[in-house]
Amino acid sequence: MSQANNHNTAAGRQRGRFSRRQFIGAAVGAAAVWGGYSVLFGGQFRADKADRKVDVLLIGGGIMSATLGVYLAELEPTWTYEVFERLDKVAEESSNGWNNAGTGHSALCELNYTPMDAQGKVHIAKAVEINENFQISRQFWSHQVRKGVLGHPREFINSTPHMNLVFGAENREFIRKRVEALKASPLFAGMEMSTDPVKIKEWIPIMMEGRKADEIVTATRSPLGTDVNLGAITRQFYKHLSERVGVKVTTGHEVRSITRNDDGSWRVSAFDLKDKSRIQTVDARHIFTGAGGAALPLLQLSGIPEAKQYGGFPVGGEFLVTENPQITARHLAKVYGLADTGSPPMSVPHLDTRVLDGKTVLLFGPFATWSSKFLKNGSYFDMAKATTPSNIIPQLQVGMHEFALVKYLAQQLELSKEEKMAALRRYMPEAKDQDWRLWQAGQRVQIIKNVPGEGGVLKLGTEVVVAADRSVSALLGASPGGSTSPAIMLSLLEKVFPDRMKTAAWQSKIREIVPTYGKKLNENPELLATEWAATAEALQLAIAAPDLGGFVPVTAPAEQPGQVKKVPDIAL
Repeated sequence: MSQANNHNTAAGRQRGRFSRRQFIGAAVGAAAVWGGYSVLFGGQFRADKADRKVDVLLIGGGIMSATLGVYLAELEPTWTYEVFERLDKVAEESSNGWNNAGTGHSALCELNYTPMDAQGKVHIAKAVEINENFQISRQFWSHQVRKGVLGHPREFINSTPHMNLVFGAENREFIRKRVEALKASPLFAGMEMSTDPVKIKEWIPIMMEGRKADEIVTATRSPLGTDVNLGAITRQFYKHLSERVGVKVTTGHEVRSITRNDDGSWRVSAFDLKDKSRIQTVDARHIFTGAGGAALPLLQLSGIPEAKQYGGFPVGGEFLVTENPQITARHLAKVYGLADTGSPPMSVPHLDTRVLDGKTVLLFGPFATWSSKFLKNGSYFDMAKATTPSNIIPQLQVGMHEFALVKYLAQQLELSKEEKMAALRRYMPEAKDQDWRLWQAGQRVQIIKNVPGEGGVLKLGTEVVVAADRSVSALLGASPGGSTSPAIMLSLLEKVFPDRMKTAAWQSKIREIVPTYGKKLNENPELLATEWAATAEALQLAIAAPDLGGFVPVTAPAEQPGQVKKVPDIAL
């Protein structure tokens, strides 16, 4: 074990003193804060009348609302739309390129999507699902490029190999099984595996330089990976929407009131954050809340019964960043590892190439951070405000059941930059302190759901919540997030507008936007090859997809739900 690892282990033991008793004490204190907040700030404003009426109100100026708005503007161009964003600009929270890892999440390198069960079998169903969803993203963005809604593809998507780098014989065996299992799917064609340090050094030189010659290292590489700037996509989408007749984008206004009208519509008031005496109020037939971490408290404002079963647990992330061109020019990949033994899986590290505003940078992390804020630019009262009589017990239950996560977060908060640099040197042995700085990324709110018979359960991924009458909808959760926003918003359209989705007009338009809608590319290599070629051309991706003409699928390991250990992640 290296000196850095010994140092980390010792630090971990010292921090291991965080106990359940301390957690219970903190939870009781938080409950008291919640009670005080409720007394002081409970209730909500209702305007006497609306300034205007709209068909659809989108709350939150991020990638989700933008994607839904672009869909609907094509499907129903005569409807009226409005967007409320609390910050002065759109795409300044989770969608901002600096607030996420920019991974075009397609399960090529995210090992938590291919867990191994107790019998040693690797399960690929989740990986296939996420990769299918990313193919929808490629088609959706390609369509918008062809229409001129999105500009030059290099502004928002760049070919970036997705890789894994793991250490030790046990992890090598897992990677071997993973690669073999993924051969059952054409979506993962072209993936290479190597145990040869010389070959791996060709792929990722800065991660192999200075490494001991006898260290057991294993790597995989897929050339089909991408780096995606969600902020650039979001800003271009809103520029397009704001130029359309019947669409109004309002920034600098925070929604603080959502109440029901007698006719079933919703009266929503947004307060000007620079002059709180100025209030804009709209009556909306449909509301979508795509406000990242703020989606839960906004959903609660509506009072719909579906909101009562949810709580939220905020988790932030911090990256080490370098902009030194002598380093960034020598690394082109997103390289994901595995959590060290004894660490929860959400601590999965990765060294990522990013292209932000035309400049290449490298990020390493994420290191977990914690704040009671639900947004990076939120309030310390966010968690207290979202804690209600219906979700306080489920939230406490998750705190007890997921105590390893709580303990891990407590330990991460104490890490110094020196210790974070030591973690980086496990992946980049010759990293120098002066080349790297710390950057606080965005906040994510993990879903806590009150499941009958189970109590509070920490849910992974995202969840679409829709009111019984389908007039209110929201997206909760984080991973895989914006990378698969076109697929997520398609599923929302199916839930909110089921009758319209069955019409010939909507079906025709949806298939124009997403040609493979309703089809499984995993089961159709020829169609997959066609769409890979079409989207690679439209998005000007640098690396051609592999030839699937002779693809012969192998039998995938049997999927046996219940035998796979839950694997969370920070989801940045």
